[in-house]
Amino acid sequence: MDMFFLVFFITSVLHRQPPSTTMVKPFFLFFLLIICLLSSTPESRRPPPFPRKPSRLLKTQNNLVQLKYTYETRYFDQTFDHFSFNDLPKFQQRYLINSNHWVGPNRLGPIFLYCGNEGDIEWFAVNTGFVWELAPRFGAMVVFPEHRYYGESMPYGSQKEAYKNASTLAYLTAEQALADYAVLITDLKRNLSAEASPVILFGGSYGGMLAAWMRLKYPHIAIGALASSAPILQFEDIVPLDTFYDIVSSDFKRESRSCFDTIKKSWNIINSVGQKANGLDHLAKTFHLCGKLNKSEDLSDWLDSAYSYLAMVDYPYPTEFLMPLPAYPIKEVCKEIDNSPDDGSGSSSVLERIFKGVSVYYNYTGKADCFELDDDPHGMNGWNWQACTEMVMPMSSDRDSSMFPEWEYNSTSYAEDCWNQFRVIPRPTWITTEFGGHDYKSVLKKFGSNIIFSNGLLDPWSGGSVLENVSESVVALVTEKGAHHLDLRAATGDDPDWLVKQRESEVEIIQGWIHDYYMKNKSVFNM
Repeated sequence: MDMFFLVFFITSVLHRQPPSTTMVKPFFLFFLLIICLLSSTPESRRPPPFPRKPSRLLKTQNNLVQLKYTYETRYFDQTFDHFSFNDLPKFQQRYLINSNHWVGPNRLGPIFLYCGNEGDIEWFAVNTGFVWELAPRFGAMVVFPEHRYYGESMPYGSQKEAYKNASTLAYLTAEQALADYAVLITDLKRNLSAEASPVILFGGSYGGMLAAWMRLKYPHIAIGALASSAPILQFEDIVPLDTFYDIVSSDFKRESRSCFDTIKKSWNIINSVGQKANGLDHLAKTFHLCGKLNKSEDLSDWLDSAYSYLAMVDYPYPTEFLMPLPAYPIKEVCKEIDNSPDDGSGSSSVLERIFKGVSVYYNYTGKADCFELDDDPHGMNGWNWQACTEMVMPMSSDRDSSMFPEWEYNSTSYAEDCWNQFRVIPRPTWITTEFGGHDYKSVLKKFGSNIIFSNGLLDPWSGGSVLENVSESVVALVTEKGAHHLDLRAATGDDPDWLVKQRESEVEIIQGWIHDYYMKNKSVFNM
């Protein structure tokens, strides 16, 4: 029996004791304490979150969104729990809509719906230029619904109340979010007398997973889905657990072996320095931290996040998606690490070089005087909850192939961490039960259709996505030098030829879906 669940067992025994046995409770509690002290488990590691912009930068970029794209902000009176008949209060779901180019219901104008991710919907709107650029070409309406519990779409009236505890967070699931989108688009079409207008789904990252799953779960609502950088296979043991960190490491190694080696060496140095007298203060000073460093692991996690995000957004041109970054930022990081002089001081030299390298990610503009390790001081963002319930993506790091410290995924430790934070037990097999994943090729071939899985192989999440064609209509578009949902970004003059061709292929496939839909319904709607 796992120690985590042994604790639950003993606790339940205590609660079942009759009043006459209360004197034995101290013994049980003492026994429980000894068990807990003797049963140390490896520290749990959550999978890195999908890209999420730091809150200090989000407001500025959201103020720019309407300068680039125009839309109307609306709110939909959304059902709180789609899977029960309890009379629960509804919540206001925000969505962005633009019908400037829509040819209308009489001509069966298509509707492009982006499946909102785990964040403010305006941020995803401004970074999904591909959808906006396609709208006039197809005469389409554009709709960006916001994911429940994110942005302004908060049940219970506020984030504070919505994130209060496990009971209030219980309705933050992918299933509820998909039902939100299905209900919203159905109601919108009915109000516009556009029931016959075809819906095309778009999504990147977690939103891409939602787009693919929605096409599978609600095929009568959407005729096709473009799922970009959607790791629908990153569950249980469908892909090797070290895939994510192996890809991140490979991205750095392809730029510079010495850069890879320096990063790999730095973890032990950070840990060793942190254990010395005043070592944590030395680390805080070296990395220009704004506050006190409580443990070296916090610094390591900060660096881990930077390297992982750099691999995701290793774009071929400058962007401000997560941070202001240059083109191919990993190349620039490795230049700083490799070109910084070695002063012969050993560990101090390595740490200085690491700091200069990571500053490309955290401070490319040079405007930051110091750095906060945690941009979410309460640690209660919605994705942590999702990762502790159904979005359990087990990962590990291999000693030989990875530049990260070695560790093995430990389900017991993971569950303990989730219990300590949310008082909830993860369900690691629920996603594959609900949406599939095992034997995905035969399943998608038999039951799926009209899905594009697009991926760039520099993106560490690509290892958990579909990288081969499954059928004539469930296809994989893969680019060797692409990064995280790069194809969904707006076109630029700096786009390489392979990216232009990838988008052209996507447009051609989507045109085919809509054409087939029109042909099948021509006689019905007298087109």
